[in-house]
Amino acid sequence: MTKKHYVGISVALSVLLIPLFLLYLPIYAANSFLLILGTAFLAMTVAITVSFCLIAATKREYVKAQLTTLKRFRYLLFLMVKRDFVTRYRRSVLGVLWSLLNPLLMMLVLTMVFSTLFRHDIENFMVYLLSGRIIYDFFSESTTQAMNSVINNAGIIKKVYVPKWIFPVTRVVSSLVNLGFSFIAFLLVFFITRAPFHWTIFLVPIPIIYLFIFAMGVGMVLSSIAVFFRDISHLYGVAMVLLMFLTPIFWPVSILSERVFHLLHFNPLFHFLNYFRALALEGFIPGFWTNIICLGFALAALCCGLYVKMTQQDKYILYL
Repeated sequence: MTKKHYVGISVALSVLLIPLFLLYLPIYAANSFLLILGTAFLAMTVAITVSFCLIAATKREYVKAQLTTLKRFRYLLFLMVKRDFVTRYRRSVLGVLWSLLNPLLMMLVLTMVFSTLFRHDIENFMVYLLSGRIIYDFFSESTTQAMNSVINNAGIIKKVYVPKWIFPVTRVVSSLVNLGFSFIAFLLVFFITRAPFHWTIFLVPIPIIYLFIFAMGVGMVLSSIAVFFRDISHLYGVAMVLLMFLTPIFWPVSILSERVFHLLHFNPLFHFLNYFRALALEGFIPGFWTNIICLGFALAALCCGLYVKMTQQDKYILYL
């Protein structure tokens, strides 16, 4: 089967799933347009995931070769993550402590700026703000570094064979390690401000895993685009600023109208952040539907990233 066949299958499956989802899934929207748009988006996500699984099933030898490559280069992956971590704090007086101080200092600055606007509308504003910052900062940092990872390692690619996917994956894993230190800062603020403790906070790795998979997929796509279109790095910086203001990091969703609130559901970070806050701040476990949405975003991004890498990585050498 060719690429056109798989694209045709994805489109056909999306068209078939839209009426089924409209009839049987509990999707709610402010009006019929948003309902159809949300259902179509979900159907496309499922279709992309199913099509990628079909590719994996029909091209078993290729998948097996990629898994063998992963096993072969796992030590290189570990060494590159270690190199990124050491390089980040080289010749720094405070060293790894900056991973704790950065989110705390940003929280203090944003609290001084926005507390007068939203403090009375949000309970435990400092914890609410810091939870949004660490989720957004992880996604922004991991995808931005992954985008430039292939270009920055052009010298290695030109000299020896290295699987190209290892560079964006390394950057995302490095950012995940940094997220671990930022989460320690979150816990410090959590206990200092005496926010209500819920046992569900021990389940926060679930939304972080969803976000990690999503960021890895987005990073793979961006790293491929950056090789052929270098201007993407400048455009992406603007896009991330826009995403920060479109995600409820420091403002409550209660200020939005019902129509705008439903449009907010098309922002993947909104779902990951809501999941995280539900476990850490509100003490309840999101339901099955929330998990399906988060997993759908994550798998769709990962499938697109892997597909782009598999089809474009052999052309990198011509543009580096």
